[in-house]
Amino acid sequence: MRGAAACRADRNAGVTDPTTRKQTLDPLTTFNSRRKLLFGIAYRMLGSVHDAEDIVQEAYIRWERVDHATVDNPQAFLCTMVTRMSIDLLRSARKQRETYVGEWLPEPLATEEVSAPENIALAESLSTAFLLMLERLNPVERAAFLLREVFDYDYPEVADVIGKSEDNCRQIVRRAKERVQAPALRFEAREDARDKLLNTFMSAVRDGEVKVLVNLLADDAALYSDHGGKASAARRTIRGADKIARFFIGVDTRFRPAEFSYRAIWLNGAPGIIVYSGLRPETAFSVEIEDGKIRAFYVTRNPDKLERLPGPVGTASPGD
Repeated sequence: MRGAAACRADRNAGVTDPTTRKQTLDPLTTFNSRRKLLFGIAYRMLGSVHDAEDIVQEAYIRWERVDHATVDNPQAFLCTMVTRMSIDLLRSARKQRETYVGEWLPEPLATEEVSAPENIALAESLSTAFLLMLERLNPVERAAFLLREVFDYDYPEVADVIGKSEDNCRQIVRRAKERVQAPALRFEAREDARDKLLNTFMSAVRDGEVKVLVNLLADDAALYSDHGGKASAARRTIRGADKIARFFIGVDTRFRPAEFSYRAIWLNGAPGIIVYSGLRPETAFSVEIEDGKIRAFYVTRNPDKLERLPGPVGTASPGD
């Protein structure tokens, strides 16, 4: 997994010399210097920005109650806590997903440009395709696989985190690798290339140019929609360039909001679009590219999963 090198940088951020740690450890600074890493673990485990933020917040509350003088390795301690909390939450979340209305997709996460090699590697482990692939694994398998293959943990470290023997962890990761095949991120482009592709797409939708849209799509392109029973959307996967092109044009013709606007953005490390009704995100989708053609759309319409996305260009984003 090429994401390991990129995530190693996050993992090592803020690490202090253990010989001086007890004299210099400040609980808040120690936690905040690892907040990005902790969120990254929780989000990849859960596929939910909301749940990942809650896990990190709860971890901080628990961290405040700890006798810090007894903690030899704060980072290992915090990562273990977040991973185990994520395993517990994922077990209950999987039961909820069995009754989820329609197709479930990860909550979209606004990310940054992926032109730098280390960002491309990191984006692979955040891509919607990768997170959907992780759905094939049970919570413990997912934790072991992510820690080893994405965050570059040694097997003894993985064993400490998930509470199993080193040999057992090797078997878990081996089985997990057999059950999944990491998809490659296929769009290695700069922001201007992203904007050109997506603006051409949106203009063709607006103008009803079926042929232009079809030329942008792979013949076997697929469109996946998440509505959660809370918004209108395609009820099943749409396959084929022509069907997808006509679907987008039909939706735009019939349901375009009065105060329509959109922005091109990176979502889960891939090119994406957020469509707004006024200031409110109404739809978000990311695309997967292969050989210059759009091969997959991941469309989110469930309003609960759109709340944390940034607003239209020039407006404040949630949390600002």
